[in-house]
Amino acid sequence: MTRMLTDKHPCFSSQAQDQYARMHLPVAPRCNISCNYCSRKFDCVNESHPGVTSELLSPADAFAKFEQVKAAIPNLSVIGIAGPGDALADWNETRETIELIKKKDPGMLFCLSTNGLLLPEYAPEIVKLGVRHVTVTVNCTDPIVGAQIYGAVNYQGTRYVGAEGAEILLNNQQEGIMYLAGHGVAVKVNLVMIKMVNDWHMPAVVKKVKQLGACLTNIMPFIPTPGSVFSGLPQTNMRDVMAMRVACNDELKQMTHCRQCRADAIGLLAKDRNSEFRNCVAATPVELVERKALPFVGHYKVAVTTKFGKMVDLNFGQAKEFYIYQVNNSRYELMETRSLKENCISDEDCDAKEKRWESTLAALRDCDAVLTMRISYQAQKRLLKRGIMSVEYCYTVGSGLYYAVEQLELKEAAR
Repeated sequence: MTRMLTDKHPCFSSQAQDQYARMHLPVAPRCNISCNYCSRKFDCVNESHPGVTSELLSPADAFAKFEQVKAAIPNLSVIGIAGPGDALADWNETRETIELIKKKDPGMLFCLSTNGLLLPEYAPEIVKLGVRHVTVTVNCTDPIVGAQIYGAVNYQGTRYVGAEGAEILLNNQQEGIMYLAGHGVAVKVNLVMIKMVNDWHMPAVVKKVKQLGACLTNIMPFIPTPGSVFSGLPQTNMRDVMAMRVACNDELKQMTHCRQCRADAIGLLAKDRNSEFRNCVAATPVELVERKALPFVGHYKVAVTTKFGKMVDLNFGQAKEFYIYQVNNSRYELMETRSLKENCISDEDCDAKEKRWESTLAALRDCDAVLTMRISYQAQKRLLKRGIMSVEYCYTVGSGLYYAVEQLELKEAAR
């Protein structure tokens, strides 16, 4: 039965890639590990790699978008949730999205992508929910190697670093894969091949996940991402990737047609139609949902430069007002907007510039951080003297606030 379903999944079957379309729904913005090769700060409509999306959807919005896409693309066979964070880090949203679509279209296939940290906790629910395809990213089997790849692992309320964090992650990945495979779920394992870090380790990883029950591995090239810890490392040559796939193919079947899709990809693998459906539903402002809950006191106060309160889409110097949020690592709430009293007329008008700075500092007087699309080095230094961190970001306000919390927590941990 699983084999028949896999034949309609374009990622699990190369024969299906030209016949069946997939749709990724970005309903899971949070992530519970920090990969040194990853940065989700930037979005470009022409950019295509995991973790990139142009909008964040609530389960209700995702269901509405699914109905529109399904009507336009009859050969849609798979609904995938691949972030833009981790599908299991936002499990409630992931589960609700699947349940809504499954009730409407019981024949639709569902697929999840995860780092595997929470698989032991949620694998039974995944099976019960009827998800038959899961992709787990496993970059090593040795915690010492993992310590080079993962900056931090946030698990059960505690932040782990180094080999200790990597060992927790690797153990949970292996336990989860074995459980899923043992209960009829097709498990594909993604491996990011990083030169001089884990490239030599690929055969051992493939051998191990085969023993655990994985049916397919996908060795992917490392692509440097601006803002990531590994941004200065060389991109992995595709010739080396292909050679590694050939070397590992005798051990386990290799995926060779991966497109490293966005978290909001739609259509055939070779013909993404995401741009046709961008903003076709009005994304629910998360802060309005949060206001219905009991009042909470955010651990941090963050100012955001944004045009309409949805995207972090203004440079620091362009802002005429700041949206002020209370935020912790699981919730946020819009408190107020603060306007600047003075605006700089020109770069030569030093008096006006200083007046603007006075107004800016007054507006940010009690903030821990500023979340902005771009900010100059000089402005960063002036803010830092007042104890205000600047965080550059280019995505939704909601995910940006969570990213700002991560940076603030890292700063506190380093003290």
